[in-house]
Amino acid sequence: MLDIEKDLDAVTVSTPDHTHGIIASNAMNRGLHVYVQKPLTHNIEEARKLTQIAKKNKVVTQMGNQGGSSTGVVKIQEWVDKKMIGKIKKIYAWTNRPVWPQGFPMQDNNEEKPKNLNWDLWLGPASYTKYTSQLHPFNWRGWWDYGTGALGDMGCHILDAPYKTLGLHYPTDVECSVGSVYQQAWSQNFIPEGCPPSSIVTLHFDKTNKNDSKIELVWMDGGLRPSHPEDIPADDFLGEKNSTNGVLMIGETGVISCGVYGLTPKLYSKGKKTIEFDTGGESGLDHVHHMEWINGIKAGYKSEVYKKITAPFEYAGPFTETVLMGNLAIRSYMSMGEEKPKYFEDKYHTSEFGKFVGRKKLLWDGDNMKITNFDEANQFVGRSRRPGWNI
Repeated sequence: MLDIEKDLDAVTVSTPDHTHGIIASNAMNRGLHVYVQKPLTHNIEEARKLTQIAKKNKVVTQMGNQGGSSTGVVKIQEWVDKKMIGKIKKIYAWTNRPVWPQGFPMQDNNEEKPKNLNWDLWLGPASYTKYTSQLHPFNWRGWWDYGTGALGDMGCHILDAPYKTLGLHYPTDVECSVGSVYQQAWSQNFIPEGCPPSSIVTLHFDKTNKNDSKIELVWMDGGLRPSHPEDIPADDFLGEKNSTNGVLMIGETGVISCGVYGLTPKLYSKGKKTIEFDTGGESGLDHVHHMEWINGIKAGYKSEVYKKITAPFEYAGPFTETVLMGNLAIRSYMSMGEEKPKYFEDKYHTSEFGKFVGRKKLLWDGDNMKITNFDEANQFVGRSRRPGWNI
């Protein structure tokens, strides 16, 4: 299409995660501006490449984490800049995702492919597998070859507020734990090709020019959420209504709370009245976020209008790399290296007695995209690709 159509100005990418990178890179290398849904890419290496390609071709870009255009994020930035809760040392973030099947084996199937679906094209860089409705049209999110799990689905929406307002960059390390599914007694589901039903990811960051303290960020999904801080009244929801998604930024003298997209931020300060900022739901966030990009295209790369875009790839790329560090840790958590457990009941169920060599704190060299203390984890920085699908 990009070769045939000669009058294109820009491309929007709303495909499954595993094809974001190849489509966006092909467009940018033709001088086309691009808008790519979150997460920007399927893996860390692709995010770095898209950032570089956008800069090389001087195109106007935007990642589709529309919460970045929320007035709630602006208000949180104001509170952080004014040091209204002092130095921030810990962040909790969580989501109710996954809301699709995860942690279960892929079932054998002999389904007929829809006649209007080019299955080989849909697979893109992923290795060939026969068509199944367990992947298409929606449940691809729970399988690593195509999706990025709960963290990839919601991380760029939820973590944008703390990442941006605190001026975070690459983490120094990452570790995790994941939930287990037992369909048989003493026999854990072992599905390294699939995302887990729940996870906790911990990242550490150095101090920044916006926050003079090292920071620990704890991400939770699959229905997990943090305990109620004592600064927040017991009857208040955490984050958004019903505490389903949210962020808590824990400071020396209080807590900043918000929901997904940075909406409904609240500031709880010791001994003071709670400050609430009404974002009004901001139902038009998608439109605002798109118009930032369109206006940036009209004004030109690096124009004053361009500089107001909230998630250009020079920001969205490193941010996505940070989000996907959690998935690198989760996939490493399932690694057994050469030491297999005493028995596998079948390929999807293992005993408790194997040695999971990747269950450790992984030290990260962000500039060089490398885990320095567990080389096996580095296979998850990028991915294997079918011929013809390289970026």
